[in-house]
Amino acid sequence: MRSIHLEQTGETYLCSEAETLLEGMTRLGKRGIPVGCVNGGCGVCKISIRSGRVRKVGAMSRAHVSVEEEAKGVCLACRVAPLEDVAVEVVGKMTKAFTLASVVGASS
Repeated sequence: MRSIHLEQTGETYLCSEAETLLEGMTRLGKRGIPVGCVNGGCGVCKISIRSGRVRKVGAMSRAHVSVEEEAKGVCLACRVAPLEDVAVEVVGKMTKAFTLASVVGASS
């Protein structure tokens, strides 16, 4: 099992090398990486690998992750599995969800 750290929330969860980062998170009932189609087509689970290594387990839509982005560590969480402990940051439009959740939680 590998440790997966979500930089925006500070949360960490364990993920098997045999499952994608998204599968590991949802199996444990965790939240943090947005869940969409889970087959590499919608781009909702777009993340940036900040540390650690992952392996591709399926094709990623080039409409959501360019070759240049992938070379810089950007990928879809539903299409990569951990090879070692990994730190990730959710990128794209879903970053706003963390900000909104923080504001809502702070006002409660």
